[in-house]
Amino acid sequence: MTTTHRGPQRPVPQTRRPAERAVGAGLVLAVVAGLAWLGGMIYTIVGWSG
Repeated sequence: MTTTHRGPQRPVPQTRRPAERAVGAGLVLAVVAGLAWLGGMIYTIVGWSG
């Protein structure tokens, strides 16, 4: 009978959970959409005044 010895395994690096990625992507998209909306409002108001 042969036995094998396994040394301690290296810890698996912590990866970001998929939910955290989705929340981060949602926040980025929300900021981009907000900036686009703000730019559109400024463009509209400048167009009305001119």
